[in-house]
Amino acid sequence: MNRRRVGCALLGLVAAAFSVGLPVQVAAQAFPNKSVTLVVPAPPGGIIDATARLLGEGMARHLGQSVVVDNRGGASGNIGYSHAARAPADGYTLLASYSAFHLGNPSLFPKPGWAQTDFVPIAMAAVATNVIAVHPSVPANTLPELIAYLKANPGKVSYASQGSGSLAHVGTEIFKAQTGTDMLHVPYRGSGPAIADMLAGQVQLFITTPPSVLQHIQAGKLKGIAVTGKTRHPGLPQVPTTAEAGLPGFELEGWVALFAPTGTPAEALSRLTASVKASVESPDVVSKAKAAGLEIRFLPPPALQEVVRAETAGWARTIKSANIKVE
Repeated sequence: MNRRRVGCALLGLVAAAFSVGLPVQVAAQAFPNKSVTLVVPAPPGGIIDATARLLGEGMARHLGQSVVVDNRGGASGNIGYSHAARAPADGYTLLASYSAFHLGNPSLFPKPGWAQTDFVPIAMAAVATNVIAVHPSVPANTLPELIAYLKANPGKVSYASQGSGSLAHVGTEIFKAQTGTDMLHVPYRGSGPAIADMLAGQVQLFITTPPSVLQHIQAGKLKGIAVTGKTRHPGLPQVPTTAEAGLPGFELEGWVALFAPTGTPAEALSRLTASVKASVESPDVVSKAKAAGLEIRFLPPPALQEVVRAETAGWARTIKSANIKVE
């Protein structure tokens, strides 16, 4: 009888605690109380994977929980995006999003298995700039000279990309539209074979990440015409940005940002954004990012959302006008 009375009394205390908002052991714990997973929509290696792993180190310190990278590559990123979109909206499964997938796939695929509205922004973390590289046979050493040559020789210059719908493909089509030039697209399966044909003169132009062509530009086997980011690349200090070279309206950067499934609680989103900011401000993360060819660029949710809105519209127009199809 006494045990029954004690049990009833304890139940009453627990109920009372919930009713007045007092903390009890069985109440929900503050976020996070378990590990966080970053879904990378690509195989290991590359800027998405590298950024996610760098972020994971700093975020884990800030959150007090482990951060696990889950590589789910395939279908131009759609497998990973679809998996993250279907995850519980609790802040424990996040998407490490790559700009080419995030901006282009909604227009390139009739049914990608996900939509931008399936995600809410956490923060942009890093960007990778590109460089306009040309074969020495192209008689141009500056961006104005290159544009003039392309206009005087419409359709005679071939440009490479890592595949139809890739950042290089869409980005070069944007360049063509802004400069009023015409070139022939030659898609490859990745940067390796594209650069091999560039060196052989089979294609004459490639907009790609500096690490891919840095040694060839330094050796004089290719020419660096302009860097397509906001600042010069440290490995190519002599190569101006497109803005410095007279084309301020053209920038092409690949960014990596974190997103959460729509419906994730505001408290969790706030903690996650703060953890990304703390991570990218860590000196060891900054130095490792630089070594990987990445530039740290933190943007909070409102600014990231505006980037997505503006760049998605531009990509959609280019994909439609250039009739870009994935192969």
